[in-house]
Amino acid sequence: MNEKVLKSAEILFDLAYAEDIGDGDITTNNLVPPNEIRTAVLIAKEQGVIAGLPVAKYVFSRFDPQIEWNEKKPDGTKVMPGDEIVEFRGNFRALLSGERKALNFLQRLSGIATYANLCMEAVKGYKVEILDTRKTLPGYRFLDKYAVKMGGASNHRFGLYDMVMIKDNHIKVAGSITKAVKEIREHVPKSIKIEVETTNLDEVREALASDVDIIMLDNMKSKVMKEAVKIINKRAKIEASGNMTLKRISNVAATGVDYISIGALTHSVKALDISQKIID
Repeated sequence: MNEKVLKSAEILFDLAYAEDIGDGDITTNNLVPPNEIRTAVLIAKEQGVIAGLPVAKYVFSRFDPQIEWNEKKPDGTKVMPGDEIVEFRGNFRALLSGERKALNFLQRLSGIATYANLCMEAVKGYKVEILDTRKTLPGYRFLDKYAVKMGGASNHRFGLYDMVMIKDNHIKVAGSITKAVKEIREHVPKSIKIEVETTNLDEVREALASDVDIIMLDNMKSKVMKEAVKIINKRAKIEASGNMTLKRISNVAATGVDYISIGALTHSVKALDISQKIID
């Protein structure tokens, strides 16, 4: 987990602490002695892929810097119901007060990793990459994209700053794909990749003639995508996007595209069910 991901976790933890702890955990602090030490485990309650354990550890360490942490199923590992993910020991108040915040992070990120892994399984055997999008929960961009990678998929651009993406509204402003690409090339370094969104074969041909790096086939039927792949003929990378469901992506992969971007990886997350149990 890189520095940017951990920095995001720190910022989000502060927000989570403020909204959940407030002036203090009045239940735990009035029932549990301040210096009692206990051991707990996090247990998977359904099948999936784990992501976010460094964040969960960070959460508990903010309550108890001396937390002992023994991961049994590290990030990127597949789990089955009943599997112990991590065993940890520390201040009992810390284990209870940190529980929901740690699980909120871990369940979300594991849910993303799990769906990413299912998508990868669906296109196994095809030379295609599954990509995420910018459709992430605000503030969670680096965490969500980290989870995608833990599931075996890949990251698209992180923001508006690291890659050119010319979409329909940009094309309307410029007047055409050709004009938009020309204008961009006059202002952007050659090291920055340029991708153009297309919705029909005429636009595909225009984007190809503009010598862009990636041509997006947006909301096209698989039959049309296959024709676009023939037209492009490896002269640019090809991304399929729009309404990419788990049921559909194997057929899309069969058209020969290089990438399939799936917004649902991060915008429609089903959290993986994980629970915490005190074992002594």
